[in-house]
Amino acid sequence: MRYWIMGGGGIGRAIAEACLADGHQVLLFSRRDPCLAGLDWRRLDGTDDEALEQACAEDALPERVINTLGMLHQQGQQPEKRIEHLSEAALLNSIHVNTWPTLAMGRLLSRRLGRHQPLRFAALSARVGSISDNRAGGWYSYRISKAALNMAIKTLAVEWSRRFPAACVVGLHPGTVATPLSAPFRAGLAEGQLQTPEQAARHLLAVLERLEPADSGRLFAWNGQEIAP
Repeated sequence: MRYWIMGGGGIGRAIAEACLADGHQVLLFSRRDPCLAGLDWRRLDGTDDEALEQACAEDALPERVINTLGMLHQQGQQPEKRIEHLSEAALLNSIHVNTWPTLAMGRLLSRRLGRHQPLRFAALSARVGSISDNRAGGWYSYRISKAALNMAIKTLAVEWSRRFPAACVVGLHPGTVATPLSAPFRAGLAEGQLQTPEQAARHLLAVLERLEPADSGRLFAWNGQEIAP
């Protein structure tokens, strides 16, 4: 089986490594080389849709596509605890990183998909993007960008159900994983709640393999449980 993976960070690299270990072909798009034997790697900024188009123009579509790109904090931008901390620049940056790449990949796939091609396309989302599950507030730019991602997935799924009924697009919530994204926010986690990237990769791949076109547009946690929008 062939996989396209966007992002070579902790979870993206672990998913690529698990797929390679299982004998699958993997094409990974990332800014830095993850240095995995047997991997087909293309240097790419995943938010650059034109570069994405060019990077895979000569490749046949795979059976699985997984977008692992995501940003909670970076230099000069931290999750907002109060509305006064929110800026337009931070919100737009979060949408650029957390929402846009999935739409860009969805557009690319839609241009090339066959009507009866059984593609599975997953994007890493987050439980904090669930509007109905928002009890703590805060983290405005991250929550909004992930909620927008969930809406993008749902909207694409509605379109694909008409154009490509054998395909499936879903959001996957990896849980709390020991990566730089979660590093500043692990205090108080219950024992066993923190997963390694390798554990998260195996869980996410198992969930993806159980999904059918009827599941398209939905958001699932790493343990297979559906998360309400």
